[in-house]
Amino acid sequence: MSEQTPPKMPYWHVYTDAEGVSRQELFHLERFKFEGINPETAPQWNDKMDPAPSVVTFTVLPVGWVGEWHENPRPQWIAILSGRWFVETMDGHRVEMGPGELMMGEDQNTKARDGKKGHLSGTVGDEPCTMIVTGLQVEPTVNQPGRFK
Repeated sequence: MSEQTPPKMPYWHVYTDAEGVSRQELFHLERFKFEGINPETAPQWNDKMDPAPSVVTFTVLPVGWVGEWHENPRPQWIAILSGRWFVETMDGHRVEMGPGELMMGEDQNTKARDGKKGHLSGTVGDEPCTMIVTGLQVEPTVNQPGRFK
C-alpha cells in the first residue's frame, strides 16, 4: 500500500434479507482518502462514515459464553480486540472472528423461523473475547448487504 493506492478493509456484514432471514457476507471498506484527521496532523488513510449519534461499549465475553438467538439491538460496528468468537446467521452460515476483524451487525427485523431469529453467537477457545462495540442510532436497512463501501 502506498500513498497512491488506497487500502481495503474487510468486514463481515450481518444483515436481514427481503424474506426476513439473517445472512452474512464479507465486504470491504474502500472509500479511503489520504488526508490528516485535521490540518495539523500528518496524512493517513481515512474512511469517514456518515455522522450519527452512537454509543460505545467495551465488552468482555467470558469463556464459554453463548448468546442464544437474538438480533443486534441496533446497527453496530464490532471490532475484536482479543480472543475469538463466532456468529451464526439464520441461513446456517457460521463465521469465526479474531483480533483485528470487523463486523457490522444489522440483523434487525428478522422473522422467526425454526426457532431462529437474528443470530447465534459465542466465544471460541479458552480465553475471553474482548471487543469494542459502536452502536449507531440510525434506522437499520433491509436487504442492503455490503452497504458500507
